[in-house]
Amino acid sequence: MKHRPADVALAVKRLQHRHHRALSQALAPLGLSLVQWDTLRHLHRKPDASLHDLAVLTFQTDQSFGSLAVRMAERGLIERVAGPGRAVRHRLTDEGARLRAEGQDLVDGVVESSFSALSAAQLQQLGDLLDTALGGDLADQ
Repeated sequence: MKHRPADVALAVKRLQHRHHRALSQALAPLGLSLVQWDTLRHLHRKPDASLHDLAVLTFQTDQSFGSLAVRMAERGLIERVAGPGRAVRHRLTDEGARLRAEGQDLVDGVVESSFSALSAAQLQQLGDLLDTALGGDLADQ
């Protein structure tokens, strides 16, 4: 077997780590951390998301995401809006939407560069394989 599962898992982790470093560096001039930009991205896709939903989507605990959301609201990037019961919903502000769009251009450049050694067909195949390994969740994230 050319590619053992443990080796493939390590390669995925190395690629993720490389992306994390490059994306953090690319987003820094906007004054955004990767997790802040990721929050803006998810709110763009899922307006009025709950704190818990955003914590799950950004790989945070509810408590750590709650602290992040407060800081982002104080900075004018998101709004925290009362929802049903004790729920708090989150929305992008105009400034948050602007920075998300600027950040998206930077993120696209980083990941396109990262995958530039792959042909279009190879990139599609990789996406399909990851989608299968994740149980069909790739398009939902």
